[in-house]
Amino acid sequence: MDEPHTLPPRRRDRLYAVVTLVLAVLLLPAAFVRRPRRARELACRWALRLRFPAEDLTGLTEGALAAFTEARTEALWRHGQLIGLTSGYRDPVVQQRMFDEEVRRSGSPDSARMLVLPPAESSHVKGLALDVRPREGARWLEEHGAPYDLYRMYDNEWWHFEYRPDSGGTPPRRRPHPGVAYATENADHTYPWRM
Repeated sequence: MDEPHTLPPRRRDRLYAVVTLVLAVLLLPAAFVRRPRRARELACRWALRLRFPAEDLTGLTEGALAAFTEARTEALWRHGQLIGLTSGYRDPVVQQRMFDEEVRRSGSPDSARMLVLPPAESSHVKGLALDVRPREGARWLEEHGAPYDLYRMYDNEWWHFEYRPDSGGTPPRRRPHPGVAYATENADHTYPWRM
């Protein structure tokens, strides 16, 4: 029996982006009736909700939510890129469970911290972290996220971005993984682990 034909991930993601953009265009008149000044944002939100139905934006800080909404609206309308959220805010209990599971899987708290942080250190618990998809959307956000104060934070996680309004438009130094704690910055703004 032949296996069903499936599109390669990049072609599939491109097809989803085109279909979502067409849907947003079709929804634009209704969005204009509802909110004339924010019609593009509303049509984008409706179209993306259909593309990413399990997405949950609750719990993000007001600033993080506004920045993410603005960035992905721009990504869709100007560049035809989709940006979906796989994980945003996490309850401390959920974050602790994830950390504990990773400790069991990896064998130690230190190795677990390479992928998951405990609740007291996690930006997800603070409502500032965004795990996004697909990869092309993450690339767009990495390239265009600074005006929205959204930055990729870790070398080992292409999907993890954080809302950092205190950065002044300068990207924070990317860390190799979540377990590398920010050390006190030197006067020249380098981190000891980068020296």
